[in-house]
Amino acid sequence: MIDAHGDPGTPDARGGGRYLWWLVTRQPGRAAAGAVLGTVWMVLLAAAPYLMSRAVDDGLQRGDQAALAGWSAALLAVGACNAGVGLIRHRVMTQVRMDANFRTVKVVVGQAVRLGVALSRQVGTGEVVTIGVGDVQTISSSLTVVGPGVGAVVAYLVVAGLLLSISPLLAALVLLGVPVLAVVVGPLLNRLQGVETEYRERQGLLTARIGDLAGGLRVLGGLGGKGLFADAFRADSGRLREQGYRVGAVTSWVQALGLGLPTLFLAAVTWPAARLAAQGSITVGELVSVYGYVAVLVAPVAFFLECGYQVSRGLVAARRVVAFLRLAPLPDTGTAPPPAGPAELYDPDSGVRVVPGLLTALAGARPSDTAAVVDRLGRCTESAVTWGGVRLDAVPAARVRERILVADNEADLFAGPLRELIGGPGEGASEGASRAGALARAVHAAAAEDVVRGLPRGLDTPVDAQGRNLSGGQRQRVRLARALLADPEVLLAVEPTSALDAHTEAVVAARLRAVRTGRTTLLVTGSPLLLERADTVYHLVDGKVAAHGPHDRLLAEEPGYRALVSRDEEAAGPDEPDGRAEPDGHDEPGGRDGPAGPARDSRDSGDSGDSGDSRDAREAVR
Repeated sequence: MIDAHGDPGTPDARGGGRYLWWLVTRQPGRAAAGAVLGTVWMVLLAAAPYLMSRAVDDGLQRGDQAALAGWSAALLAVGACNAGVGLIRHRVMTQVRMDANFRTVKVVVGQAVRLGVALSRQVGTGEVVTIGVGDVQTISSSLTVVGPGVGAVVAYLVVAGLLLSISPLLAALVLLGVPVLAVVVGPLLNRLQGVETEYRERQGLLTARIGDLAGGLRVLGGLGGKGLFADAFRADSGRLREQGYRVGAVTSWVQALGLGLPTLFLAAVTWPAARLAAQGSITVGELVSVYGYVAVLVAPVAFFLECGYQVSRGLVAARRVVAFLRLAPLPDTGTAPPPAGPAELYDPDSGVRVVPGLLTALAGARPSDTAAVVDRLGRCTESAVTWGGVRLDAVPAARVRERILVADNEADLFAGPLRELIGGPGEGASEGASRAGALARAVHAAAAEDVVRGLPRGLDTPVDAQGRNLSGGQRQRVRLARALLADPEVLLAVEPTSALDAHTEAVVAARLRAVRTGRTTLLVTGSPLLLERADTVYHLVDGKVAAHGPHDRLLAEEPGYRALVSRDEEAAGPDEPDGRAEPDGHDEPGGRDGPAGPARDSRDSGDSGDSGDSRDAREAVR
């Protein structure tokens, strides 16, 4: 099967059928072996009636015990051989399906990596999950056609030839029977493709909704919107259920006909064969063989219908995979070299300048405005941003990523030990000590020591995907520690402390300022604790710079800025100084991915101080 670390190849994304054929051509030897074994298995099934007819005619009717024993032994040998062939065939076809499964997974994952930041802008999470969970399995199952499917065609032709030697009438019935079955079942298969395509689309949308609801359940509960969203989800799931019933109705008819029509086919051929035997046109042994041949044909005909069903579903799934593979990442045609050293980032659309070596802050009333600026500065979208006077999109994306890091407060956290979650896979033994020291400094700078202390095994504690066994504040500090450990030349951090209480936020602000001294840093924040530490603050209004300068001067001279910062402070209740906590007092909107884990959130951590300390920190800034 495909090497887990090997290249899956370049998929044919011109259509669903072409993609399925590409999967077959990636393993030609195995596919050919499956077809040969499937053919031998089916043909040996057809050989059994012939041997049985010879045993009847040569042994039973003539009373020849030796002939009867010989043909019976041959029948037993063919049955034993076919059992072995069937075992090997099943094993080979399992490998064919698993190769297609893993190859599709690698292709989809590789495409997701290539899309990068463009992924979430072009396709929903639910669509990717549906492809990975459902469509991959459906595609691999459809490749059954290359084994038993080919064998069914050959066996069908072989049986028709054997019947032709007995009676042209019976052979004609067999040859015409399968086209009649195709005429009956074909429209149902077309109908199945239509209803299943719609079902898969709805399923992808609802899967994304489930993820959003699960992630924001605590926030919804605190805002009193849980019931509203539950009602909407109930209505959407009801519509999906009705669509599933429609898919099930068509599927049940296809499967019922797949079992029933071959039986009717058997009766349609057996009846004239019996009349021919009664008339003496064929012998009793030939009648037995005809019945056996037609009984054997039940398997190929059933496989025809099953393969049609599987291929129909496989085409639907393959089209979804192909549609995903056709998504294009951001254009990367840059060939210009990056600046030789630290250089200014300038966004002409907003007027924001990120000066090398300084801590710059970006504050705006609308998160969408500040997010757009960061996307442009981080080359996450097409723009006219310049870097050292050179257009950022003129520099190859890989060179930009080496030096500019966008640290989003919703960045993914993969499952694994906390140590790897922050620092990535372990380094070699020679780099172990230095790496451990850098990791400790990053954890300290993010004020995440209590997160490490609160977990059962410290940095070696396994963390769930998206950090679901951590609280919102813990996840945010883990993300910040990861960004600081990377130590990029330019760090663009979006709301790095929005889930923290004021005391912990003040600690992070001080440590962040110290650890990034001399490095270029842009913070998107509305927190006075961070704004006060910045060398320059840009105040955005409607996506444009309305004012910029030190925090204290903007407070004194810019009423709009003062109102923005004051609103952040005045929204706080008596027990939540920064005004951004959930009503239940645990996690912030930035930490909406799940309940708190073993370690407590920073609001309750031992080094956070009480609410009085938090208010004192706020007052110090004001």
